[in-house]
Amino acid sequence: MGSLTPQGDDALALTHAALLPSSLCDAVGFSLGARVLLDLAAAEPDRFRRLVVSGVGTNLFETERNEVLAGFLSVDDPGDAPPTARYFLTQASTGDADAHALAAYLRRPSRGPFTADQLAKVTMPVLVVIGDQDFAGPADPLMAALPDARLVTLPGIDHFATPKQFAFLDAALDFLAEP
Repeated sequence: MGSLTPQGDDALALTHAALLPSSLCDAVGFSLGARVLLDLAAAEPDRFRRLVVSGVGTNLFETERNEVLAGFLSVDDPGDAPPTARYFLTQASTGDADAHALAAYLRRPSRGPFTADQLAKVTMPVLVVIGDQDFAGPADPLMAALPDARLVTLPGIDHFATPKQFAFLDAALDFLAEP
């Protein structure tokens, strides 16, 4: 199973043990999924051929505000919630999303902010895609920390719209098709 240890995040250990093949793989992650992929790739870079991460940037280097955000997601009326919390509540309350499940996930023990040293271990090619209106950005510190990264910025796109954009899908597929 390599050198990855859970450090309070059993989901990461489970993902590592159950979902990653023993051979090289390509992976795509958005937001929290991108965070998990970067964590896995830093721990075991020999497992990945290429990564596409989207909806992440400067936020990876900041102390997470998940507990505050989770608190607002756990109530029916967010009242004076900050804009990011209101946005998450709106998105998590539509379709088949579950705001209470997202709040529970956000309350899990955190691995803390990323460091440049940690991300320097992500040695495979990485495509970073972020909307220029995404609260997770800008991507500058992430790009500086990754040894082999390309950036695609989607104009006029916010956090939750990124994975729905054809420009994102085209960039990801083109990147993954490279030898």
